Amino acid sequence: MSHNTFGHLFRFTTFGESHGPLIGCVVDGCPPLIPLTEADIQGFLDKRRPGQSRFTTQRQEPDQVRIVSGVMTDEATGAQVTTGASIGLIIENVDQRSKDYGEIRHQYRPGHADVTYDAKYGIRDYRGGGRSSARETAMRVAAGAVARKALHGVTIRGAMVQMGPHKIDRANWDWAQVDENPFFCPDAQAAAAWEEYLDGVRKAGSSCGAVIEVVAEGVPPGWGAPIYGKLDAEIASAFMSINAVKGVEIGDGMASAALTGEENADEMRVGNDGVPLYLSNHAGGVLGGISTGQPIVARFAVKPTSSILTHRRSVDRFGAEVDIRTKGRHDPCVGIRAVPVGEAMMAIVLADAYLRHRGQVGDVGARWPFPR
Repeated sequence: MSHNTFGHLFRFTTFGESHGPLIGCVVDGCPPLIPLTEADIQGFLDKRRPGQSRFTTQRQEPDQVRIVSGVMTDEATGAQVTTGASIGLIIENVDQRSKDYGEIRHQYRPGHADVTYDAKYGIRDYRGGGRSSARETAMRVAAGAVARKALHGVTIRGAMVQMGPHKIDRANWDWAQVDENPFFCPDAQAAAAWEEYLDGVRKAGSSCGAVIEVVAEGVPPGWGAPIYGKLDAEIASAFMSINAVKGVEIGDGMASAALTGEENADEMRVGNDGVPLYLSNHAGGVLGGISTGQPIVARFAVKPTSSILTHRRSVDRFGAEVDIRTKGRHDPCVGIRAVPVGEAMMAIVLADAYLRHRGQVGDVGARWPFPR
């Protein structure tokens, strides 16, 4: 299986399956002498960890990360730091129940990758989906934690802004609320309503989708490259690589089509420091594929979990028609645990963009106002 690596200068490769003994990743390109311990990573993994509420899969995985390479003790400070070598990270799987999938070992779940994996490889890991399982995303979160350590002055935060058909009221947006409810929701009123809604979905054995918004603040102007290395294109690629994601938008995204040129234009004035001061951010912090210095705002849509208890019509790999339902432990809304994954992928793209920018132009950059 190819294409297990993402990124350019800062890149990571994941390995392992949902029901294998462990999952892991190798992070390449991290600069040396950056303080890094397992505790720096574990906090982000704990946000994604399953089994923390009735609204996520009840699979009990501690997701305890181990750093197995790429760090050592700095004799000058006594701190554990990166060496510049490949950073190896592993997490053991401890709560697999492969027997839950015995009945569907030859059947294709509608909406799942079962049929396409068989079409491509002639074999598939039916035990939880193997590499197609969202279990793989734990290693993205681990790699993203390393990426954050390489980003100075950049803050990355994610939130769920829609569950099923129910959207937040943006007038109620409060980042402090994100850690106060099981949905990473910035609107306390919406979060309360979502509990009742998702309880109904869960008890019906069904699932629902979601929209996640990720905001990166403190990104300086100049990151990204024109034409084929656009920063927004790489963010879109990163988000689309996450399991179950079916749509991405930057800034106003699809809503831009309904705006006039006057409404869409992010007008500018000169700030007190001589730097252009934007009066709006319809572009989501990226123009021409290059960061503007404004917050980078991106959203992605997560489809409903494909593994559901309701019978659906399908076929098996021998050509017979079947009715199929999926037993086991599954997220009624997989978008909940996608929030820390989206944050991690944003961090990875930005760490890569930072290193590529530094490699191409060094300390050259905008010095507003430019001389006449």
